[in-house]
Amino acid sequence: MPKEAMFTLKLEPELRAKFVAAAAAVDRPASQIVREFMRDFIEQQRAVRENDAWFRTEIEQSMREADDPNLARVPHEEIAAKWRQKRAALVRRADQQSA
Repeated sequence: MPKEAMFTLKLEPELRAKFVAAAAAVDRPASQIVREFMRDFIEQQRAVRENDAWFRTEIEQSMREADDPNLARVPHEEIAAKWRQKRAALVRRADQQSA
């Protein structure tokens, strides 16, 4: 990719000196590392936006389902009883394995 644009950045001289020294220590140009930082930041932000869109879609779907009077409901007591049974089975299995 051709490098046609300049990017001017204001920062503390000490930070610049440390960054340039760290880049030199790994035999890489500071500008190459900055470009990688920029690409990584762009990718991270894309991932954040995608996750946010997915999460909002999931919440909206859940709200629609919660408002749907035709949706079959499972009583809390039934769910709690099933989890008590599963927990008891796991405790029994753990006791058997430790014996």
